[in-house]
Amino acid sequence: MIIVWRVLETCNLSCPFCAYDKRLSIPRNVADPERISSFIDLLGRWRKHSGQDVLVSWLGGEPLLWNPLDDLTRLARANGLEISTTTNGTSLGSPKVRRHLMECYKEVTFSVDGFSDFHDQMRGWPGAFSKLRKGVRLLADECSRTGSRLRLRANVVLMRGNIARFPDLCRELASWGISEISFNQLGGRDRPEFFPDNRLMPGDVEALRVLLPPLRNELAARATKLLGGGAYLDRIRDSALEIELPINDCRVAEQFLFIDERGCMAPCSFAVGHFGVHVGDMQDVADFDALAGRLNAHQRHNPSVKCLNCRSTQQFSKFDAR
Repeated sequence: MIIVWRVLETCNLSCPFCAYDKRLSIPRNVADPERISSFIDLLGRWRKHSGQDVLVSWLGGEPLLWNPLDDLTRLARANGLEISTTTNGTSLGSPKVRRHLMECYKEVTFSVDGFSDFHDQMRGWPGAFSKLRKGVRLLADECSRTGSRLRLRANVVLMRGNIARFPDLCRELASWGISEISFNQLGGRDRPEFFPDNRLMPGDVEALRVLLPPLRNELAARATKLLGGGAYLDRIRDSALEIELPINDCRVAEQFLFIDERGCMAPCSFAVGHFGVHVGDMQDVADFDALAGRLNAHQRHNPSVKCLNCRSTQQFSKFDAR
């Protein structure tokens, strides 16, 4: 079971495609540490009851900015849960942060937009790319030296301004010690004013489909796995063509859950307010056992408008390697 928990809506960077751009005048909600602590305890009991592994992935905003996160991560590990996070990498210069990641995390995903000319502009942070490169390389070297099990992944949001150099960027990331590379297409929900001029077009997707197999083989020879399966590329193509894909039965809920900073639960982040289920509703392992069926029944009888054109990467094969 994978549980992605968005713990805060605060970020220290200003990405024009992101809902949590620090320049935006929006409410910045933060999760309740006590609520997370209680739910971690339940997940630990459910793991023992079900025999299933549980991975909790912290999301933001920028999750590593949140002071309670270290203690909550250690609590989760004490309950037998695995931990991952997605970060902009701005805190990697801290030896304490790198040590904590190596000691407590199974995987860390770094968000990267491109080389310095593009990445620095997108992040609103001069020198961002070189600082990220230095921090990731330090972490990779320390992992190698200490025998840490930590897996380093990079994720790239593909858009018109960076797709042409995506193969070169992948080669660069492999040289940092990144072991997996994933990608998304730019979405239009978070920042609709940015989307029209920067979205992928059908021709971009077809070019991506052609270049991926040889690039995947090249990177594999360097011990770097390029993710994104055929069904995932099909969905990106259909999205670029504005072909809608309704999902009537979200079986993803059996393997994946999203929780927002208010504790609302859903099979994805797109319809998180629709299902009316809260972590506080989960009092014992029987409640958690019944959760997937509860979410699916709700969707079948009262589907969210978001489900009429599913954008959730979890429905497809984003993390497949072919």
